Amino acid sequence: MALQYKPETAIRRLSKADPVMAALMKKAGPFDIATEFDLTPFEALVRAIVYQQLAGSAAAAIHGRLNALFDGEITAEALLKRRKSTLRKVGLSEAKALAVHDLANKRIDGIVPDLKTLQQLSNEEIIERLTAVRGVGRWTVEMMLIFRLGRADVLPLNDLGIRKGYQFAYGQDALPTPKALAKVGEQWSPYRTVASWYLWRACHSPEWFDK
Repeated sequence: MALQYKPETAIRRLSKADPVMAALMKKAGPFDIATEFDLTPFEALVRAIVYQQLAGSAAAAIHGRLNALFDGEITAEALLKRRKSTLRKVGLSEAKALAVHDLANKRIDGIVPDLKTLQQLSNEEIIERLTAVRGVGRWTVEMMLIFRLGRADVLPLNDLGIRKGYQFAYGQDALPTPKALAKVGEQWSPYRTVASWYLWRACHSPEWFDK
C-alpha cells in the first residue's frame, strides 16, 4: 500500500493556496511522513490505543511488551485469548485493556472492517464505524487515516500539536479553536494531511518563528 496522494502535487497546491504555509514548508524541508503500512488496520488501532495520553518512550515500551506476547501479527482472536490481567502486566491500564478487548470483539463481529473494506469507505464512514469501539475517539481514527491508510485530506481539529503549530506559524496570540481551524483549513483541501504534517513540524520548532 502507498500514500493515496502525491506529496509533490500537494506541496505545489498548498504553496499556491497559502503563502504562510508555503513559507512554513520551506523552513521545514521535505515532506517525510512516517507511515504504518507494515501494520494491519487492527494492529494500527491497537497501537493507537496503547499510545493514547502517554509520552512516546513510555508508550513504545508498553507496545513492545505487548507485541512480545504474540508470535508475529497481533490478531483479534489471539488478543482475546489473553486475559485482561495479562494485558495489565505489560503496562496497559484497565481502561486500555478493556478497549483492546472490545476492539478485538468488534473486529470479529465485522464492525471493524478489514483493509479491503476500509479502502472502499470515506473518511467519515470509517470514523463512524471505528468510534463504535470502546476508547476509540475521532482523533484516534484520524491518526489511522493519516498514517495507516495514507489518506490525503485529514485535518485533526482537536490535535493540540496542530493547533499550536498553527499559532506559531501564523503568528497568532492564542490557539485557534477547532471551528476556526476548520475554516482556515478549507484552503488546504484536498491536501489537509500534508498541511497537518507541516503544522506538527511547526509545533516542535517554535524557534523558526522567533522575531
